[in-house]
Amino acid sequence: MLARLASKRLLEIRHAFRQSPQSSRSLSTALNYHIDTPDNKSDAPWEFNAANKSKVSEILSHYPSNYKQSAVIPLLDLAQQQHGGWLPVSAMDAVAKVIEVAPIRVYEVATFYSMFNRAKVGKYHLLVCGTTPCMIRGSRDIEDALLKHLGVKRNEVTKDGLFSVGEMECMGCCVNAPMITVADYSNGSEGYTYNYYEDVTPKRVVEIVEALKRGEKPPRGTQNPERINCGPAGGNTTLLGEPKPPPCRDLDAC
Repeated sequence: MLARLASKRLLEIRHAFRQSPQSSRSLSTALNYHIDTPDNKSDAPWEFNAANKSKVSEILSHYPSNYKQSAVIPLLDLAQQQHGGWLPVSAMDAVAKVIEVAPIRVYEVATFYSMFNRAKVGKYHLLVCGTTPCMIRGSRDIEDALLKHLGVKRNEVTKDGLFSVGEMECMGCCVNAPMITVADYSNGSEGYTYNYYEDVTPKRVVEIVEALKRGEKPPRGTQNPERINCGPAGGNTTLLGEPKPPPCRDLDAC
């Protein structure tokens, strides 16, 4: 009796997901099982292009021949770049063939790491850091400004296919909070870039979006003109010269 009820409930859940629009599904946190859609079919042909096949060989050369599976992450990343920023199940299957493992071994990796997108993203995928230091410094206002300006919800793609907005946990540059990352898939894997924009404001992120629309490349790094990299605003107040060596060691003799 319980088994029948559970089976019925599972069918209801699957039916509900089939009826929901693709844009409402999150990116890296999409379904933990695959359901064919018009643009993501398990039997669709997929292979690395000629340029990327040479990159595949170069990546595999970093690992012993009996440990090809260790290349799963860089190969998935390369496949995602080639496919415009997301991984259809057919691309994961292609990676599984390259590293000679069962497809489930690749699915396990692609569903675990949030930087692998399993639903479509924009050519410019904007990720807002949502960890505590950035949140304290106003990351929610940054995200709200992006969503309002682009007219989308989180994890939706704009109608022109140019932009999508997501969230990422700690980008590792807390001293320059708040910050966003722009994953640029507009030129495929050959022109792929992944840049940090730090010390941003709601006004500045809108300016960055508009610059990208115009085909420009905004300067990455800190957006605070008073800072150099992660140095303090106004310049350093310490470590202004060459540090003195410790008196107990002759560094030149090392």
